[in-house]
Amino acid sequence: MTNALPELSNEEIKRYSRHLIMPEVGVEGQKRLKAGSVLCIGAGGLGSPAAMYLAAAGVGRIGIVDFDVVDFSNLQRQIIHGTPDVGRSKLASARDRLLALNPHIQVDTYEEALSSENALRLFEPYDIILDGTDNFPTRYLVNDACVILGKPNTYGSIFRFEGQASVFGTKHGPCYRCLYPEPPPPGLVPSCAEGGVLGVLPGVIGVIQATEAIKLLTGIGEPLVGRFLLYDALKMRFRELKVPKDPDCPVCGKNPTVTALIDYEQFCGIRPAVDLTGISTGGNGLDITSVELKQRLDRGDKVRIVDVREPNEFQINRIPGAELIPLGELPRRYAELDSAEELIVHCKMGGRSAKAADFLRSVGFVRVLNLKGGILDWVDKVDPSQPKY
Repeated sequence: MTNALPELSNEEIKRYSRHLIMPEVGVEGQKRLKAGSVLCIGAGGLGSPAAMYLAAAGVGRIGIVDFDVVDFSNLQRQIIHGTPDVGRSKLASARDRLLALNPHIQVDTYEEALSSENALRLFEPYDIILDGTDNFPTRYLVNDACVILGKPNTYGSIFRFEGQASVFGTKHGPCYRCLYPEPPPPGLVPSCAEGGVLGVLPGVIGVIQATEAIKLLTGIGEPLVGRFLLYDALKMRFRELKVPKDPDCPVCGKNPTVTALIDYEQFCGIRPAVDLTGISTGGNGLDITSVELKQRLDRGDKVRIVDVREPNEFQINRIPGAELIPLGELPRRYAELDSAEELIVHCKMGGRSAKAADFLRSVGFVRVLNLKGGILDWVDKVDPSQPKY
């Protein structure tokens, strides 16, 4: 942040009066917020509440990186967007909402996918990076870029009913790699799109991230440096773990070996032919498309369709004739299937069914195909009368 702090207008003094009367913040702290800048990676579940509270608090410059559009399925948790915004750029929607909330701030938008090629350029002008991402390659990318540039990383993560938060990348604190030196195997941890997320959960974690950013900008309180906060919404319980700085960390340790950004999809074990949802992108002879499956069904081909989703998902939509065997039950129920039959396995988007197909092949099933894109692709291309989720 610059040493010459900006003045507050009379209107800003009125707007931020509840801050100004707190001795921990005061006029000096509010000026620091006005002079401060935060880059939010993502305008989704975590970025929505975080950006809104940063804007309301008077952080002078807020940047947002995103390249998605607003979908109906976002509205259950991404509160920066509204129903009229469906189909709009998330950046345009978020920018309008933030400036409506506080016209005294500057909102920068970057409609591009974060990558090793642009991360340092995008991060450099900002004081703090707020990580609202939902996949491991981008989390490692954000971490490494923050460490290289010396930028604090206010981290958050959510899944189903559980959330995590911490502050990584400070001078004397640990980084994300100190906690997770190696990424999990691809497909082991489902995405929120596959596993679901309680709508209010990102509000809790995103606000914690915003709180940490405000504390860092004003220099008050005790930030979550070296501490890892775990939140269980079902039990309404917070737990805290100590995370020491690893002196041998390849990024922030005494003798770092990672001094430049790398190929993070390769680092996380994601093959070039696989996207971040775990859906095969073709050409391996082990997949079938929705259109191809429909053609085969219309011809009367004898195929057996196995849905490996959960029962609650099966109630939302289904492929006619499919039978439900959830992925977790498959190891004890595969004997119900006939290895002489041709099996088509599917899930929501293709990730879980790819694992199901691999398992079935490992126990002797030869004629197994994975439905590419899952039932969402079936609804898009074959049966749009069914709902999507």
